[in-house]
Amino acid sequence: MSEDIRSNLLVEKKGRIAYVTLNRPERLNALTGAHWKQLGDTWRTLDDDPDVWVIIITGAGERAFCTGQDLKDVSVSGPEAWDGTYSVEQPPGLPNIYEMYTGTPAIAAINGFCIAGGLEIALSCDIRVAAEHAQFGLQEVRWGIIPSGGGVDRLPRAMPMCMAMELLLTGSRIDAQEAHRTGLINRVVPADKVMSTAEEIAEKICQNGPLAVRAIKEAVQRGYNLTLPQAFRFERVFSSILNTTEDSIEGPLAFSEKRQPQFKSR
Repeated sequence: MSEDIRSNLLVEKKGRIAYVTLNRPERLNALTGAHWKQLGDTWRTLDDDPDVWVIIITGAGERAFCTGQDLKDVSVSGPEAWDGTYSVEQPPGLPNIYEMYTGTPAIAAINGFCIAGGLEIALSCDIRVAAEHAQFGLQEVRWGIIPSGGGVDRLPRAMPMCMAMELLLTGSRIDAQEAHRTGLINRVVPADKVMSTAEEIAEKICQNGPLAVRAIKEAVQRGYNLTLPQAFRFERVFSSILNTTEDSIEGPLAFSEKRQPQFKSR
């Protein structure tokens, strides 16, 4: 009997926060090609939703956030497991993960194994909160493949190069404490505090001007590998655009009137 992929990716909205839950706990939240496509489609839909100011992504259960591509599915189905979308320019399902770096701020609430494509999802997020028992790794090399969902490029940008290379070349895993020490994740908390901590951070973001939040995220991403003079130009462009918005008037006005601003995302 075929699996209903709609039940494997749950989406819920509460206020300005959207929750995405990878819901295959019996498979450690590993994803098939169809799941990757659904995740990418869902992400784009949420990113285009003006009422969603922050996305929190997590995995069902306490054993795993996500263990990446369902290799059992690949071994049984062959290339078709990638949903027929593979090419050099467009890797299977995963180009949607490449696009996760733009737009709406994203928080990964990591419970348990964060491996392979799961870590690539987490690396696509802006902020990462992990349970004390979480483990991290890009172990594709052990199976004769490489982390082709952005892991090869993003991991060295998220932690010291030598540590990233050790993980990539050996296929080893590190625990949450080591991940925090090397800067891979923001916080380590007890398992029952992962979601509440992610929500606390999300709520703080939602108190700020949504257009400014998105502009900061895009300016950081665009300017990350530029020279400072080039990056400064992006800052000035985004600042000049924001200065024409209603929110840019409301913020200073609320400050002068000693009240909380009422941002309208326009």
